Amino acid sequence: MNEIVLNHPLITHKLAILRDINTGTKEFRELVTEISTLLCYEATKDAELEVTEIETPLEKMQTAKLNEDNYAVVPILRAGMGMVEGIINVIPNAKVGHIGLYRSEETFQPVEYYYKMPDGIADRIAMIIDPMLATGGSASATIDRLKEDGVKAIKLLSIVAAPEGIEVIEANHPDVKIYCATVDKGLNENKYIVPGLGDAGDRIYGTK
Repeated sequence: MNEIVLNHPLITHKLAILRDINTGTKEFRELVTEISTLLCYEATKDAELEVTEIETPLEKMQTAKLNEDNYAVVPILRAGMGMVEGIINVIPNAKVGHIGLYRSEETFQPVEYYYKMPDGIADRIAMIIDPMLATGGSASATIDRLKEDGVKAIKLLSIVAAPEGIEVIEANHPDVKIYCATVDKGLNENKYIVPGLGDAGDRIYGTK
């Protein structure tokens, strides 16, 4: 099992507000940012630190720092953009790449329309972000593209995941860890996560 679920009272509390149909756009965005920060915290628990020397007001000391340049954040457009702030709040020097995918209404398969990554992406730890891991098609396609570019270290961060999406990632990319705030019941006939929280992109940008 490659998924790591953040079973924490604070997450449960924030998710309850996020899911609520009465939660407005401003609060929804803020909660997505806050939960994304907590996901990033969990996803960097295994981060390698570099020894360095600093000087405190009292004396010099040996300590360790994160090399933020080793990280690339890859939001899946458009909903993934809502999670970017939560990640760069804690890794401000991470580079940001973008991939645009939409799901075909007929086949439910991802169709790519945009792809641009930072220089040296193959040598970075790529953190793919998308609020919803539903069918797993878009996330799996994104991982495929990054691997084509030579990326070896990939993590997937989602707020809500469906068991079907997790199964797809584990089958196609068993080397990729999934970090999510919760795993819901599954997908409905329209491939939406239930109980879910609705269309994350629409709720982030107020388009419906």
